[in-house]
Amino acid sequence: MSPVQHIRRFAVVLAGLAAAIVAFATPAFASLPPEPGPGGDVVPPPAIHTVVSGGMPGWQIALIAVGAALLAATAAVLVYRAWTTRRRPATATA
Repeated sequence: MSPVQHIRRFAVVLAGLAAAIVAFATPAFASLPPEPGPGGDVVPPPAIHTVVSGGMPGWQIALIAVGAALLAATAAVLVYRAWTTRRRPATATA
């Protein structure tokens, strides 16, 4: 394995660890209590009332996601096969 591949693999592992740290640290910062106001008392955030008047059921969202993943995988395989058929084999020079 060449040194470039070692560096690339190390960079990928490092990026994955950084993404995992961000993913697990974000909810911890989101649940911090509010800071006290100027008088020292904690002012709660205003209540937000959401109105749900429709939307798409979860199974439809999952079905769309699975269909998009299958379409992307199929396109990737077709592009890869087209690329490998057009590639010329390397010839060794003596």
